[in-house]
Amino acid sequence: MASVSRSRLLQLTKVQSTIFAQTFNPSQLRLGTKVLHQRLRGRTLAAYYPRRSATVGDLLKGFKRFGLEGWDEEQLDREEKVAVAKIRGKGAPKKIRTKEGGRSMKKKGGKR
Repeated sequence: MASVSRSRLLQLTKVQSTIFAQTFNPSQLRLGTKVLHQRLRGRTLAAYYPRRSATVGDLLKGFKRFGLEGWDEEQLDREEKVAVAKIRGKGAPKKIRTKEGGRSMKKKGGKR
């Protein structure tokens, strides 16, 4: 049986791709068309998480408009815990100053 030439096979695949609405890719590069043809998932993923409900902080902000005051027990507990940790030496470390914005560069007359 005689073998079919490469150019004839390319013509056949080109016609096939137009008939079946596929991309013609004779060099078989990875183009990502499979991903690009899929439906977008943004709304589905966004709908996975429940809508944000009102928090204690939101209610306290609303109270301030009317001149009322309140407190958030969780926030107060958190602040107390941070203060105790700081006293024990277990608090957050100081921010590292960069060479451009630190005090040491201002003393030396660094580049500006």
